[in-house]
Parts: sequence; C-alpha cells; structure tokens
Amino acid sequence: MNGGNGIAIDVKGLTKSFGGREVVHDLSMQVKRGSIYGFLGPNGSGKTTTIRILCGLLTPDSGEGTCLGYDIRRDAEKIKRQVGYMTQRFSLYQDLSVRENLEFVARLYGLADPRDAARDMIKRIGLSGREEQLAGELSGGWKQRLALGACTLPNPQLLLLDEPTAGVDPKARRDFWNEIHALAADGLTVLVSTHYMDEAERCHEIAYIAYGHLLAHGTVEEVIAKSALTTYTVTGEDLNGLTAELTGKPGIDMVAPFGTSLHVSGRDVAALEASIAPWREKSGLHWQSSHPSLEDVFIELMSRSKDNFQ
Repeated sequence: MNGGNGIAIDVKGLTKSFGGREVVHDLSMQVKRGSIYGFLGPNGSGKTTTIRILCGLLTPDSGEGTCLGYDIRRDAEKIKRQVGYMTQRFSLYQDLSVRENLEFVARLYGLADPRDAARDMIKRIGLSGREEQLAGELSGGWKQRLALGACTLPNPQLLLLDEPTAGVDPKARRDFWNEIHALAADGLTVLVSTHYMDEAERCHEIAYIAYGHLLAHGTVEEVIAKSALTTYTVTGEDLNGLTAELTGKPGIDMVAPFGTSLHVSGRDVAALEASIAPWREKSGLHWQSSHPSLEDVFIELMSRSKDNFQ
C-alpha cells in the first residue's frame, strides 16, 4: 500500500486508556501528505499519545485507520520504518561529535555510505565547521539542528516533533521552521505538538486536543472562525480591576491581559454586550471591537475543557 490518494493519515474512532483513565476519546481525523499538522492543548491532554497512535507507535483500544497507506494495527512495524521522531529532550550522544552521531544513525538505519550521508546532512543543517565538536557542547539551537538532521537522515515519509523548540531562542526557532517548511515542500508530512501560538500559525492545519477530546481542527483561519468568538480589546486605567469585575459574568467566556490591553471575549453576543454595557462608556476605558486571535481561541477552549484527572 502506498496511500497515493494524497492522505498521509486517515483514522476514525480512536480511543486509548491507561490505568482506567481515558487519554484519547473517539478521535477521527485526516492529515494530508506534505502538510505540517500542529497539535495544541494543555499539558497532559493527550497530544503526544494521539500522535503516537496516529503513527502506529501505540495501539488504540478501539478505532481504525491508516498511516502512509498502512493499517495502524496490522502494519505498525512498516509504519515505524517510515517515521522520524524528534523528542523534546535532546536524545543523541553528548560525548560523540556531530559527525560521529550522524554516522552512527546512518549505520543504525543501514544506509549505504554512512560517511557521505553524514557529510551531506551536516551541510544541509548548517553545521559545517562543527563536525568534530561534541554534541554536548552545542548550544540549544545547534543541538536542535543536529537532532533534526539525525531524525531525517534515513529519509522518513513522516516526521514527529514533540515540542521541538522548547528553550530555543527566537532566531533558532525561525531557522528551524524554515527548514521544516522546506522538508514539507519536498513531500515530508510533519506532525508537531507545540504551545507556541506563532508556531501553530506556521502549520498548514492545526488540531486542539484537550484531555483526550478533539475540540477543533482545520486551518488557523477556520479554527478561529468556528470559535464564533466576539472579542473586544480594552485599553485604559485599572485593567486589573476590570478583569475582576468582568470575570464570570454571563456571556463572558474569557478575560485575558495582552500587554497593556485586555481581551474580553464571548460566544453569546447578546449576553456579552449586556455584561460589558456598564463599562463601555466608563471614563478612562477605550473599547475596540477586534478579531479574535488564535491565542484567544486557545484560552477560551482551555476554559471549557475538563481535566480527566479530576
């Protein structure tokens, strides 16, 4: 099977529990080949478990589907050979050089010429001149590049990235994402979990998962539109006091500070307008209707999510 219909992942009704706690609930989704698909959600909400099930790395308790044209239940070993996995924690050998780490990975995967493969990858990821530097001596950004090079060395069809840029500076993060987009343009499908809104906005599509439930998915624009949030940006005096006054009022689903302003959002427009009316004309406050941001949607979805530990 080769999944030549342009769909890399197609699953229905996936459910997974650990120790009696349901971590993934009745999840269905499709991921296009060559796309970058982002997973957002609170810590411990099942993002990593979901990604591992989608790729055949974990067997679901129920549900079915395919990954890269292979059945996620019957063909897990075939899927694994097509997957590159970059973990949040740097997992290469700290006491080996950049070259030695890449040559080791090349041999592990049985590549024909490990030295040439390592040399070509060093050029691609911009580590020329650092070949003999120990991996443990690299900065966070350089380690990230090395880890990406290692997991793409065997030319996988699918790449898993588990919060790959945690603790990395903004320039290194941008360089990393430029490389991810270049890989996707060459046909690589990428699944990435992230907490950074700017990174989510770099994905072709996103899914919001909260405590095992898929609450929203689509392009960033589609997810924002489907949220049906009406948002006001408020500037002026005593915004902390205003936050306390508005929180919990009917129709107000979210009140959150953004720099020197406050975002006030709700899905029930009539109730929202009624609740904010007493403060709309108050001296010292300026209210402006604005488009909800992805972060507004993220926070509002979190407020509606129920922690399945409770």
